[in-house]
Amino acid sequence: MKLSVSKEELQEKLSNIQNIVEKRNTMPVLSHFLLDAGKKKAYIIATDLETAIKEPIQVKVEKEGKLCIPARKMFEIVKEVDGDITMESEDGQWLKVNAGRSKFRLACLSADEFPAWPGMENIEEAQIATKNLVEMIEKSLYAAGESDTRYTLNGLLFHAKKDSGEMTVVGTDGHRLSCISRKINTPLKEEKKVIIPRKAAAEIRRFLDRDTENITVIIGKSHVMFKIEEVEFLTRLIEGTYPNYEQVIPSGNEKKVIISRDEFIKALRRVSVMSREKSNAIKVDIEDGALVLSASNPDLGEAKDEVKVEYKGEALSLGFNARYLIDALNAMSGEKVVFELQDPLSPTLLTEEKDASYRCVIMPMRV
Repeated sequence: MKLSVSKEELQEKLSNIQNIVEKRNTMPVLSHFLLDAGKKKAYIIATDLETAIKEPIQVKVEKEGKLCIPARKMFEIVKEVDGDITMESEDGQWLKVNAGRSKFRLACLSADEFPAWPGMENIEEAQIATKNLVEMIEKSLYAAGESDTRYTLNGLLFHAKKDSGEMTVVGTDGHRLSCISRKINTPLKEEKKVIIPRKAAAEIRRFLDRDTENITVIIGKSHVMFKIEEVEFLTRLIEGTYPNYEQVIPSGNEKKVIISRDEFIKALRRVSVMSREKSNAIKVDIEDGALVLSASNPDLGEAKDEVKVEYKGEALSLGFNARYLIDALNAMSGEKVVFELQDPLSPTLLTEEKDASYRCVIMPMRV
């Protein structure tokens, strides 16, 4: 293999894979990327066995070939050198890297050791506007579990509905839930529910900062692939049954509070300064026209703040984890939000005043 490539092109492509290549030394080949240089097309492929990415790279190929190259070390080299880069393999085990007066010789692995790109069975294909997918991931990812023993919660549910022509994305950690629905461009043959790992969803989000109008989602039996122009992003699905999110979302909450989103966030931040660090517990007292937030810590002191709201009804006191409320409010963009309540220990529904398709459910705490 012998080729040349611009520093900017190689640095961008290697930057894209740094979060995917395996940093733990369980399988040495997983800390490498596969460079597949053909006369017509060249690709970089990286995987951690759960997630894989295949992206084209613009290179001038003098001699075709494939090689597994250490991803982190190559990225460090490319960042430091100046000018265009030439690469030439020796015996399938070494790579000579030259840039200007800089010369490197890098130990590599055979392309035969790199894991094969997984095949996909029983596929269902959908197309969705890129901006919609970005929004759905951003507004649900914060609520997904992290290292939860209920492993299905460590991902996002993608629920593609045949009848409504919608995709619903859900995240929950058992204490809170976020759920958002958006239209898909192509009708499905059948309904699909798949759970995408949290890490993979975050990586897909990074790749969606592109000018593409639509993205193709290919759903298989055990994998799902996102095609963004010529970039292919594939992830293994989490097996198991996701909680019935539609049952969790309360529909009969009668007490409705309309509140300025910005003012609510600022008051929550101020009061949570004095809340207990682990629980972030705050008390919320709601009465006619006002919402009073308070927190106390025996070792530090107390805090109290008040926000004007649109509410008429009986007074109500609840406890919340302030961080859960702030996360949900930060994911919203509307000027005003609606707080739907029932009683001190019933699930609370938080929506934007002008967009009921995005719903956040937060479980109150005892305070």
